[in-house]
Amino acid sequence: MERIDQARARMWLSTAVAEARAGLAEGGIPIGAALYGADGTLLGRGHNRRVQDGDPSMHAETSAFRAAGRQRSYRGTTMVTTLSPCWYCSGLVRQFGISRVVVGEAQTFHGGHDWLAEHGVEIVLLDDPECAALMRDFIKDHPALWNEDIGE
Repeated sequence: MERIDQARARMWLSTAVAEARAGLAEGGIPIGAALYGADGTLLGRGHNRRVQDGDPSMHAETSAFRAAGRQRSYRGTTMVTTLSPCWYCSGLVRQFGISRVVVGEAQTFHGGHDWLAEHGVEIVLLDDPECAALMRDFIKDHPALWNEDIGE
């Protein structure tokens, strides 16, 4: 699989950021994700809907994955997420063989992306200031909801 360039990674991240903002506007947790095919086609996009749907499993990556629908194979696909994926979402990436994860930021939450890298998943960590600010503001304004989301 060809390595992704920074311009494409940031362009794809903008899709996930738009989803994060949509989730926040709905009263939810501002984490967004998108799944791109090996050819660069957007397969699915989504945002964390735990609050809106009352469904603890509806993380942003899960939402994007479900929106993409069934694929014959996930090899060569890229999951783009505004925040380092939690263990649940990291497991989804491993279970289905998603080849790459583009992470907007891992400052506010350091999830399972190191573990994914150890298991052959290409990780592109962008340290995006917009993603970090979005989460910092949310955590400051809604600490109880954030702690619920990360299982604390």
